Amino acid sequence: MLDLKDKLKLYVILDRILGKGVPLREQARLAIAGGATAIQLRDKVMKGRDFYRAALIVKEVCSERGALFIVNDRLDVALAADADGVHLGQEDLPLQAAKKITPPGFIIGISVRTPAQAAAAERGGAAYLGVGDVFGTSSKSDAKTIGIEGLEEVCKSTSLPCVAIGGIGAHNVKRALQAGAVGVAVISAVVSQKDICGAASTLRSLIP
Repeated sequence: MLDLKDKLKLYVILDRILGKGVPLREQARLAIAGGATAIQLRDKVMKGRDFYRAALIVKEVCSERGALFIVNDRLDVALAADADGVHLGQEDLPLQAAKKITPPGFIIGISVRTPAQAAAAERGGAAYLGVGDVFGTSSKSDAKTIGIEGLEEVCKSTSLPCVAIGGIGAHNVKRALQAGAVGVAVISAVVSQKDICGAASTLRSLIP
């Protein structure tokens, strides 16, 4: 049986731009080799057909290496590519609608910033929460920082596993975990680094 908390410890989000030219397949392979337990495919501009093809490639890497594979935003692509789940933001397809068309065991993660949003996601049947922006991030221009206090408030308000996101690095992983997160989600702290595998390994070593 899948232990979701274990699979959410080091959640690496792939990015074509922040990955500095490293192919998505290679980003995933190196991140998992370094200890990533979950991989998310995220791309706000890729056309649907290309995104689907990318999802198939990343899914293959994750399946071979035992990592969870999550698709960001695009539930249609997640289902078509046989991903383990989808991650939805507050402005994406509503959780209730997503639940209607997903099979049993399909993982749906929801982005939240407040205890109220967390409670709604839990009532709706979300599997986990992505909580943030915690420390500030350059990957999302509209991100609003909630700070470590905001993370702690959300974690205390829900029984769902919480993954901290936003400005996470080796210097503050422990603070996020102490606030109640079961794991951390990162982009630039891994895929923007010259040594993707080494960066992932450093972070993973800090997460019990």
